[in-house]
Amino acid sequence: MASNPGILTEWPWTWLGNFKYVVLAPFVANSIHSFFMSEDKSKRDIGYLIIFPFLLFRMIHNQIWISLSRYRTAKGDNRIVDKTIEFDQVDRERNWDDQIILNGLLFYYGYMKLERSHHIPLWSTNGIIMTVLLHIGPVEFLYYWLHRALHHHFLYSRYHSHHHSSIATEPITSVIHPFAEHIAYFLLFAIPLFTTVLTRTASIVSFGGYITYIDFMNNMGHCNFEIIPKWMFSSFPPLKYLMYTPSYHSLHHTQFRTNYSLFMPMYDYIYNTLDKSSDMLYEKSLERQGQLPDVVHLTHLTTPESIYHLRLGIASFASEPYTSKWYFWLMWPVTLWSMIVTWIYGNTFTVERNLFKNLNLQTWAIPKYRVQYVMQWQRETINNLIEEAIMEADQKGIKVLSLGLLNQDEKLNNNGELYIKRNPQIKVKVVDGSSLAVAVVLNSIPKGTTQVVLGGHLSKVANAIALALCQGGQKVMTLREEEYKKLKSNLSPEAATNLVPSKNYASKIWLVGDGLSEDEQLKAPKGTLFIPFSQFPPRKVRKDCFYLHTPAMVTPKHFENVDSCENWLPRRVMSAWRVAGILHALEDWQEHECGSMMFDIEKVWKASLDHGFQPITIASAFESKA
Repeated sequence: MASNPGILTEWPWTWLGNFKYVVLAPFVANSIHSFFMSEDKSKRDIGYLIIFPFLLFRMIHNQIWISLSRYRTAKGDNRIVDKTIEFDQVDRERNWDDQIILNGLLFYYGYMKLERSHHIPLWSTNGIIMTVLLHIGPVEFLYYWLHRALHHHFLYSRYHSHHHSSIATEPITSVIHPFAEHIAYFLLFAIPLFTTVLTRTASIVSFGGYITYIDFMNNMGHCNFEIIPKWMFSSFPPLKYLMYTPSYHSLHHTQFRTNYSLFMPMYDYIYNTLDKSSDMLYEKSLERQGQLPDVVHLTHLTTPESIYHLRLGIASFASEPYTSKWYFWLMWPVTLWSMIVTWIYGNTFTVERNLFKNLNLQTWAIPKYRVQYVMQWQRETINNLIEEAIMEADQKGIKVLSLGLLNQDEKLNNNGELYIKRNPQIKVKVVDGSSLAVAVVLNSIPKGTTQVVLGGHLSKVANAIALALCQGGQKVMTLREEEYKKLKSNLSPEAATNLVPSKNYASKIWLVGDGLSEDEQLKAPKGTLFIPFSQFPPRKVRKDCFYLHTPAMVTPKHFENVDSCENWLPRRVMSAWRVAGILHALEDWQEHECGSMMFDIEKVWKASLDHGFQPITIASAFESKA
């Protein structure tokens, strides 16, 4: 929102929320009906029919730029501005598709009102030439002066300051403007379109090509990484007056009073508003190499739809905890395409970059889904991918690599021990984070609790929790006889007296892991608190009980570049396994934490608090789910 919002700031369909697309429905239905159902062939106009598919193409085009920009800036090569992006920017820019809806409505209205827009040809050379000339002349010239006017205090405070709230830009930042400002831009960009229609030189290619050019240049100019190679300018020197670069426009967002031009810098040269550091920043950005991370968290995809919730996916989805949505089934072609890409590409990829104190952090993802981790024939492939990631981290001099989700599964690799045995010479420390996960669960149990129920498949974390509780004098009741026997064999005779097979389910504190059945959940008394110790949350069967998050901690405020949620966790909450890797580097611990290796739980817990990580209180956990 602008600092002092003016009239026509809000979009007319804001109140519709996610249902705002219904404003296009009557026009889309009419275009389909007139083309396929009309008996009068003169009403079958392909130009009218393809308006809606073209709007969808624009959305996909923009999304490709968003994903590309986030991937490149996460890796760091050619990055222009180092300022981080936070949730407030993502929230401010989540309505980037409003301008596509507006354009669609205006295209449909123009088609209905302008007879000459009917049955335009696929190609018209005269129309294309006229569009190019009108853009270079009137559009670029008028935009330059409109842009300068928008930087006058009166208009800037009421409108344009909303756009400039983003210093580190993303491609979608290019279209984040108040409604009134977008109307002005549309009138400007409509000059070539309207003129070619009136002169009967318009064509589908000139219309679609011009709008795609605007989208491409807008996205490129705000992508925050330099993409234009030097050879283009050296081969054709006048090009610097006809095409800007991402670094050129980035200076406008950091300096505010220079580089006003739309896409062609010639008017900045003519009116002496060119930023003198433009060439220097361009050269510097092209040469810039990404900073190597100190810590890498290695995770993996969870479901086919989880691709949308990655930071590289849909920004608004990634900024909220992962939940399956009904409209995902409408996106099945994209979901299927992403599955094919991950299958063909088959390599670990960079998802996210963060900064904390003096550490550079990255998140890498294995392109495998949760279901593949339980397939016997997939295990060798997955283990090879994890091992390759560890060896790559070691070659790059990365200090710590933490294993997230099922990348540390006991059946898969014995909590990461497999890779240490295969490669005993590696210097990178492999961390499964079990010690901190145990500490988080133990500190989530309400004070004064004397007995708990332990359910679900046993794991390294479950064993350590049971041991700590029994040694501390708290009763641990197991749901299954075989789990009781396994746990008892690892306990001292004194501690084993506190481990009992459950004969009743009176306790309202349940520590649960993978494999907890619905029937077992139904045995819990009303008001039971389920505290997961597994990487994945249990399926919520009971509405009269409470479910905590999987082991996690709230990140400190100075943890930077946090603009997406980690799977199902709330904003600025990080899994214990991921936090453990960061602590390992901060404390400069020189041991691997994998296999049967466990750190002192109190020591790890104290280190997390000392570095500003905070436990999730029960109250805040329920508020985040409300």
